[in-house]
Amino acid sequence: MTQAVLVHRFYEAFARRDAAGMAACYHRSATFEDPAFGPLDRDAACAMWAMLLSRSTDLTVTHRILDEAGHRVRVHWKAHYTFSRTGRTVINHIEATFAFEEGLILTHRDRFSFWAWARQAFGPAGLLLGWTPWFQAKVRTEALRGLAAYRAKASGG
Repeated sequence: MTQAVLVHRFYEAFARRDAAGMAACYHRSATFEDPAFGPLDRDAACAMWAMLLSRSTDLTVTHRILDEAGHRVRVHWKAHYTFSRTGRTVINHIEATFAFEEGLILTHRDRFSFWAWARQAFGPAGLLLGWTPWFQAKVRTEALRGLAAYRAKASGG
């Protein structure tokens, strides 16, 4: 299987809301990073996807491969959903970079404009504060707190 086929499989699972299918694409030593959650290990990343899928009732995901070179694939993907915390509609454009090992995703980095996302997710507060390191750190802290609570509940603890 080519790397691009694996990436398509990952996003097709995402679009189907299949967290287990997404997790199956990650290497046992995989890492993930994005502006909202920061760096995560494989288990935390898989839990994050499961949490996000469980919270969203109207998520749509589309993707396209931008390029594939060596052991890297670059993707543009778009998420359209209602942000559960505020009820506001978000259309987030993300550029993802993947690296691979043993036929699976080893690193997954999502990049997007945090300010553009915050304007949509938080409205006026995001417009005014979304560019500030303080607001970004506050959102990340809350995101990680939510992920920890989700993982504790999922593990029965």
